[in-house]
Amino acid sequence: MARAMPLRFPIAIMICMTTIDVLYRYGTHPTESAMAAIGRLSEVYGIRGIKFSQAERTVRVEYDATRLNEPDVNQLLRRAGLDVTQELAAIPPQPAAAVTPTAPTPVA
Repeated sequence: MARAMPLRFPIAIMICMTTIDVLYRYGTHPTESAMAAIGRLSEVYGIRGIKFSQAERTVRVEYDATRLNEPDVNQLLRRAGLDVTQELAAIPPQPAAAVTPTAPTPVA
């Protein structure tokens, strides 16, 4: 009976991925054929998710930046038939931090 040899080095699989969200505003509501084409974008290697907000007329795409870049994602949406009008900030602007003035400490 053969003995299993112990591994000298641990085996590890490192998955390197940089996930980025990009947010677009669209003009006209997508047609049924455009929605079907957009649904097929999830098959594109690097696209991780697509979420629509009909009330705000926005689409958020999560993608792997090691595989795609923002112009690629924009072009994929346009080729699918989405009327992309502008790119929005994915994170809303944060309010400025309030600065509290401090009195100088007297030197002894």
